Amino acid sequence: MSCLYNRRNESLQNTDMANDNSGSRKPAGLLNSGKLDKLVAKAHKDRDVRLAGYREQSLKLHPWVCGRCGRNFTRENLHELTVHHKDHNHDNNPSDGSNWENLCLYCHDNEHQRFAHLVQGEGIVLGAEKKKAATHSPFTGLQDLLKDKK
Repeated sequence: MSCLYNRRNESLQNTDMANDNSGSRKPAGLLNSGKLDKLVAKAHKDRDVRLAGYREQSLKLHPWVCGRCGRNFTRENLHELTVHHKDHNHDNNPSDGSNWENLCLYCHDNEHQRFAHLVQGEGIVLGAEKKKAATHSPFTGLQDLLKDKK
C-alpha cells in the first residue's frame, strides 16, 4: 500500500513541477503514509471481524438458498450468497439470526435499491402535492341512451 501511495505522491509532485516553474514542492495536506497504512489496516481488520461473525452464523443457521428467488448455492458459488439485514442496521446482529436473510447478489442489490427509493420518498405524495379528484364523469347521459334502446 505504501509503495502505491508513494508512487502517487511522486506523480503528483512531477505534475506540480510541470505546471509550476517555481521549483519542486510537496502537495499540501497529504497524510503520513505510515499513519494512512495503519488506518486502512485497522479499518479492514474491523470490517473483517464484523463481517466474519454474522456471515458465518447466518450460513450455519439458514439454508444456502436465496430467500427471494430460491436459487440454491453450493460451496463453489457460496461467495455469491450474501447476508442481508432485514432492518438495514448492520450493527443489529442477534445470535438467533432473526434480523438476517440470505440473499443472492442480485436480490440483495434489488432490496437495497428498493430501500433507497423508500428512503428518498419516491412515490410519496405530500399534502400540497395531492392530486385533485377527477371531475369528468364518463357515464353522464348513459341512462338516457339506454332508455332509447329498450
